[in-house]
Amino acid sequence: MQPKKPRRTAERILEVTLDLFNRFGEPNVSTTLISAELNISPGNLYYHYPAKDELINSLFDRYEKSLNELLHAADNVRNVEDAWLFFHMLFELIWQYRFLYRDLNDLLSKNRRLETHFQYVLKNKSRAVQSVLDGLSRGSAVRIDSREAEPVASAMVVVLTYWLSYEYVRDPRKALEPESAGMALARGAHHVLCLLMPYLEPAAKDHLHALVSQYQKAS
Repeated sequence: MQPKKPRRTAERILEVTLDLFNRFGEPNVSTTLISAELNISPGNLYYHYPAKDELINSLFDRYEKSLNELLHAADNVRNVEDAWLFFHMLFELIWQYRFLYRDLNDLLSKNRRLETHFQYVLKNKSRAVQSVLDGLSRGSAVRIDSREAEPVASAMVVVLTYWLSYEYVRDPRKALEPESAGMALARGAHHVLCLLMPYLEPAAKDHLHALVSQYQKAS
């Protein structure tokens, strides 16, 4: 067996930075801390990422790429189970980059590039959620007037975007710890889909309740 090639320093820097940002929040992590965690000199860190914003932007680019790939799956949603899986996968991706959402307003106020790109993220999420509604309508799981579909989709995007902030305020000491992830993600997916309850057909509504119950037992 051939030995694995050592990971490039730039890659290691991003992985460790993401972990630190997620654990402590981006405002609480300095480049000095990142260097110390990696056991490299600050000069080595600056060689690869000359400023902290470079680290943030690089991590955001990774998140945005993964998000755009995942949002394409919205076109294949036809029933409640498809929708449950889609939103759960979205929350899993958000969890992987949770520092962005935990400190979202602060990050956007300091980083113009991030502010601009997050507007595209919201637009792409909105299009994907609208596609989910269209698919559920075609699959006879949802009956919703076109005049109501847009505000419902917007409300779903709001929950997607600020759910982790709500979890954090609800329980600051534990909400963003890895052991809390499963239930936090399930609650988020459940509350997003609960916005569709008034429009779900009876069989689809029962199916959603069953999915949530199964997941809660498993967790």
